[in-house]
Amino acid sequence: MDLRKLKKLIDLVQDSGIAELEITEAEEKVRITRTPTGQPGQMMYAPQMLPAHMYAQAMAPAAAPAMVAETAEPAQPEGHVVKSPMVGTFYRSPSPGSKPFVEVGQSVKAGETLCIIEAMKLMNEIEADVGGVIKAVLIETGQPVEYGEPLFVIG
Repeated sequence: MDLRKLKKLIDLVQDSGIAELEITEAEEKVRITRTPTGQPGQMMYAPQMLPAHMYAQAMAPAAAPAMVAETAEPAQPEGHVVKSPMVGTFYRSPSPGSKPFVEVGQSVKAGETLCIIEAMKLMNEIEADVGGVIKAVLIETGQPVEYGEPLFVIG
């Protein structure tokens, strides 16, 4: 099952307030359950559907909204934020030892490659959706990234 579709299903369960959702496509099956409000939340997924690192994250209790506000990241430079379109591993350069696609202070055009995100053994080039100057690189090479996580700030 596509990771984007899985993310949409998780959002559906969270937004709708339903307690459980189970989807079967061919031989793949995913089940998402949610505990009632007021109790520590936990989403559970069919283990055969997720890579090991995602399964461990899915089984961890969800953070309370108050905790998220307290652990907010430091202020980012102003500008357009390029976010991760998928879950995967972030790489700044096309291969180990080669120079990064972009550096802070470098001008980029819309459509220019900024980085690579490896997802399920596929290398996905992430392109700038606007032109400008790279103001910040928010992730280091080799770090895991989540869907929607800020990667770059372009001013």
